[in-house]
Amino acid sequence: MIIFMWSGPRNLSTALMRSFENRNDTKVIDEPFYAYYLKKTQLEHPMKNEIINNYPTSQKQILKIITEKTKKNEIFYQKHMTHHIIKNTRLDWLNKGHNCFLIRHPAKVINSYIKKNSLMNIDDIGFKKQYEIFNKLKKNKINYTVINADIILKDPSKTIKKLCKILKIKFTKKMLNWPKGKRSSDGIWSKVWYKNVELSNSFSKFKKENYNVPKKYNNIYEESLNYYNEMNQYSI
Repeated sequence: MIIFMWSGPRNLSTALMRSFENRNDTKVIDEPFYAYYLKKTQLEHPMKNEIINNYPTSQKQILKIITEKTKKNEIFYQKHMTHHIIKNTRLDWLNKGHNCFLIRHPAKVINSYIKKNSLMNIDDIGFKKQYEIFNKLKKNKINYTVINADIILKDPSKTIKKLCKILKIKFTKKMLNWPKGKRSSDGIWSKVWYKNVELSNSFSKFKKENYNVPKKYNNIYEESLNYYNEMNQYSI
């Protein structure tokens, strides 16, 4: 089976990829549309040229990889960033797997993101596009699952078990702990973004955080919060 895990940046997405990758029956792919996104937008991101030069940049190449038929009892877990799905990107492949939406409170996302990169507009953190994909699935009656990152952190065992039940795959305790360090499956951008997850061997403990964001990001925050609240109603 194929799992399309739709997330924005700074959203527990790499830790959840670690969780699935630690299963014996699962292979993962890390942000397959990233190089395509950077080449098309020419936005300045850390390691931009290295990423473009080392990963597929055409939709045809990417779609061939991510829609590859899986072997019997094999899971193909795909970590996707919603903001990488720019205008004119095909989405006619969404019915080839189970779509999951990993959401996190936008204040937490914004405060984490601005420590690593410049935040120019709402498209940079993916909430708007995530909501668009979510609505597309609802409209076309394609199965989806919404997972709140905070719920995972509050009770990883209970939440991952629940997710496995929905996906109709067997839960294993290996999903709750994994070896520290880098992975060959990590994108080369891990040098910039994955420091914390490389030091981890499990999901971090939930922490109550201040939901205030710098005033200059208020418009981005308010719009993102609307999308987050809409999707959060469907969270498992």
